[in-house]
Amino acid sequence: MNTALYQARRAALAQHMGPHGVAILPTAPEQQRNRDSDFQFRHDSYFYYLSGFREPKAWLVIKANGHTTLFCQPKDLEREIWDGFRVGPDAAPQTLGVDAAYSVTELDTRMPALLDGCDAVWFPFATHKGLESRVDGWLGTLRARVRYGTLAPEQQRDLCGPLDEMRLVKDASEQDTMRRAGQISAQAHVRAMQTCARMLRAGKEVREYHLDAELLHAFRTQGAQYPAYESIVAAGANACVLHYRADAGLVRDGELVLIDAGCELNGYASDITRTFPANGKFSGPQRALYDLVHASQEAAIAATHAGARFTDPHEATVKVLAQGMLDLGLLDRNKVGTLDDVIEKRAYFQFYMHRTGHWLGMDVHDCGPYTEPSEIGQKTERKDALTGETIINRPARILQPGMVLTIEPGIYVRPAEGVPEQFHNIGIRIEDDAIVTADGCELISRGVPVDADAIEALMRD
Repeated sequence: MNTALYQARRAALAQHMGPHGVAILPTAPEQQRNRDSDFQFRHDSYFYYLSGFREPKAWLVIKANGHTTLFCQPKDLEREIWDGFRVGPDAAPQTLGVDAAYSVTELDTRMPALLDGCDAVWFPFATHKGLESRVDGWLGTLRARVRYGTLAPEQQRDLCGPLDEMRLVKDASEQDTMRRAGQISAQAHVRAMQTCARMLRAGKEVREYHLDAELLHAFRTQGAQYPAYESIVAAGANACVLHYRADAGLVRDGELVLIDAGCELNGYASDITRTFPANGKFSGPQRALYDLVHASQEAAIAATHAGARFTDPHEATVKVLAQGMLDLGLLDRNKVGTLDDVIEKRAYFQFYMHRTGHWLGMDVHDCGPYTEPSEIGQKTERKDALTGETIINRPARILQPGMVLTIEPGIYVRPAEGVPEQFHNIGIRIEDDAIVTADGCELISRGVPVDADAIEALMRD
C-alpha cells in the first residue's frame, strides 16, 4: 500500500478544517442479506479515499494538524478463522501510515478526549444513519465536564464539501486505476458481443443472463473485485427501459442488445454502454438510429475539454440528436417546428430523456458539484417547457484536467402515434469514460469498438 498517498490526502483535508478542526469518518456498515448471511462488504468511498483500508467496523479521526487516529476491529484469532485476517490496532500504524490506532470497542470512551479543545467537528452529513446522534452524544459528554476545563466544538460542519472537491479531480494514481478498470470492462463487453453472435450462429438459445455471466467472468478473471453497479443487459424492447436489469429475456436474431456494465477495480468504477445487433449485423433502421447516436457522441466528445462547461457536451449531443429526429421522421416538422423549436420546447425528450454524462470515480455516479463554485451566486430562472415548473439555473461546472466523466447519449423509441413503425422498440445508448485534458479528453473505454462497421467486424470474428 502507498501509505504516503493517503497521508497526503489527509493532510490536504486538514488544511480545509481550520487550525482547531477535527474530522470524524466511519466506513460503511455491514448489511444483512438474510438470516445468517450479509451482503458482500464494500467500504465507504470517503473512508477508503483517506485510508486505503477495506475492513468493516472502522473509523477515522483526523485533527487539523493531520494527526490521524484509526479505530478498527481488534485482533481475534478465533473470529479470523471464520471472517478472515484483521490488521488490528497494533499493526495499523505501520501498515496504514496512521499515527495511532485503537480497538473500535474503545471508540465511545476515547472520542470525547479527541474532540476536546476543537472548535469545529466535521463529519459527512446525511450519509451514515445515526451518526449525528452519535456525535451529539460525544459532545454531550464533553459539555458535562466544562467545569473541569473541557472545551466542546461549537460548530458542526459537513465533511462532504471539501472531500467532494478533492475527489473531483483525479490524481495520476487514480487515473491509472481507472484506465485499467476501463480496459477490463471493455474486454468484458467484447466477450459478451462475440458470445452472443457465436451462440446464435450455432442455433443456441441466448438469454440476457447468458451475456451477464460473460461480463462477470471477464471482470473477475482480470482482477476486478466486483461490478461497479448491477449490469444492464437489455434485449429488444427492453433497451427502452433506462434502468432495466439483466434478466431472463430472450435475445432474438435481428434485434439489438444494449449492455450497460462496468467493473470496480481497487475502489474505482468504470461505466460503459454498447448497443449491438444480436446476430452481428445492423438492419437499415437500426443502423440509421445507431449512426445518429454515434454522431451525437462524437459531438459531445469534441465539446469535452478543460475550460468547457459540464453542460457543453449535453448541449452538443441534443443539437445533433434533435436534428436527426427531424431528418428521420421521428419528429414531425409540421408539429414541432424548427431545430431551435425542438430544443427550446424539449420535443426531443420523447426519445432522449436523460443527461449526457455524470462524474465518475470511486462511485459510479461520483461526488462533486455540477455548478461552478466561483459563480455560485449567479442564477437565472426559466419555466420548463414540458412541466411548467420554474427551474433555477446556475452556471455549470468548468471542466479541469483530471476530472473524469461519462459521455452517454442515447435514443429510445417506444411505439406511439406518429412514430415510424420501423423504429419501434429500438433502444440505443453509447457510453464512454473520459478523462478531461488541457486540449480535449482521453477516452479510457475504447477497448471495445463503437463504430457500427467495427462492431459488425468484431462480431464476425
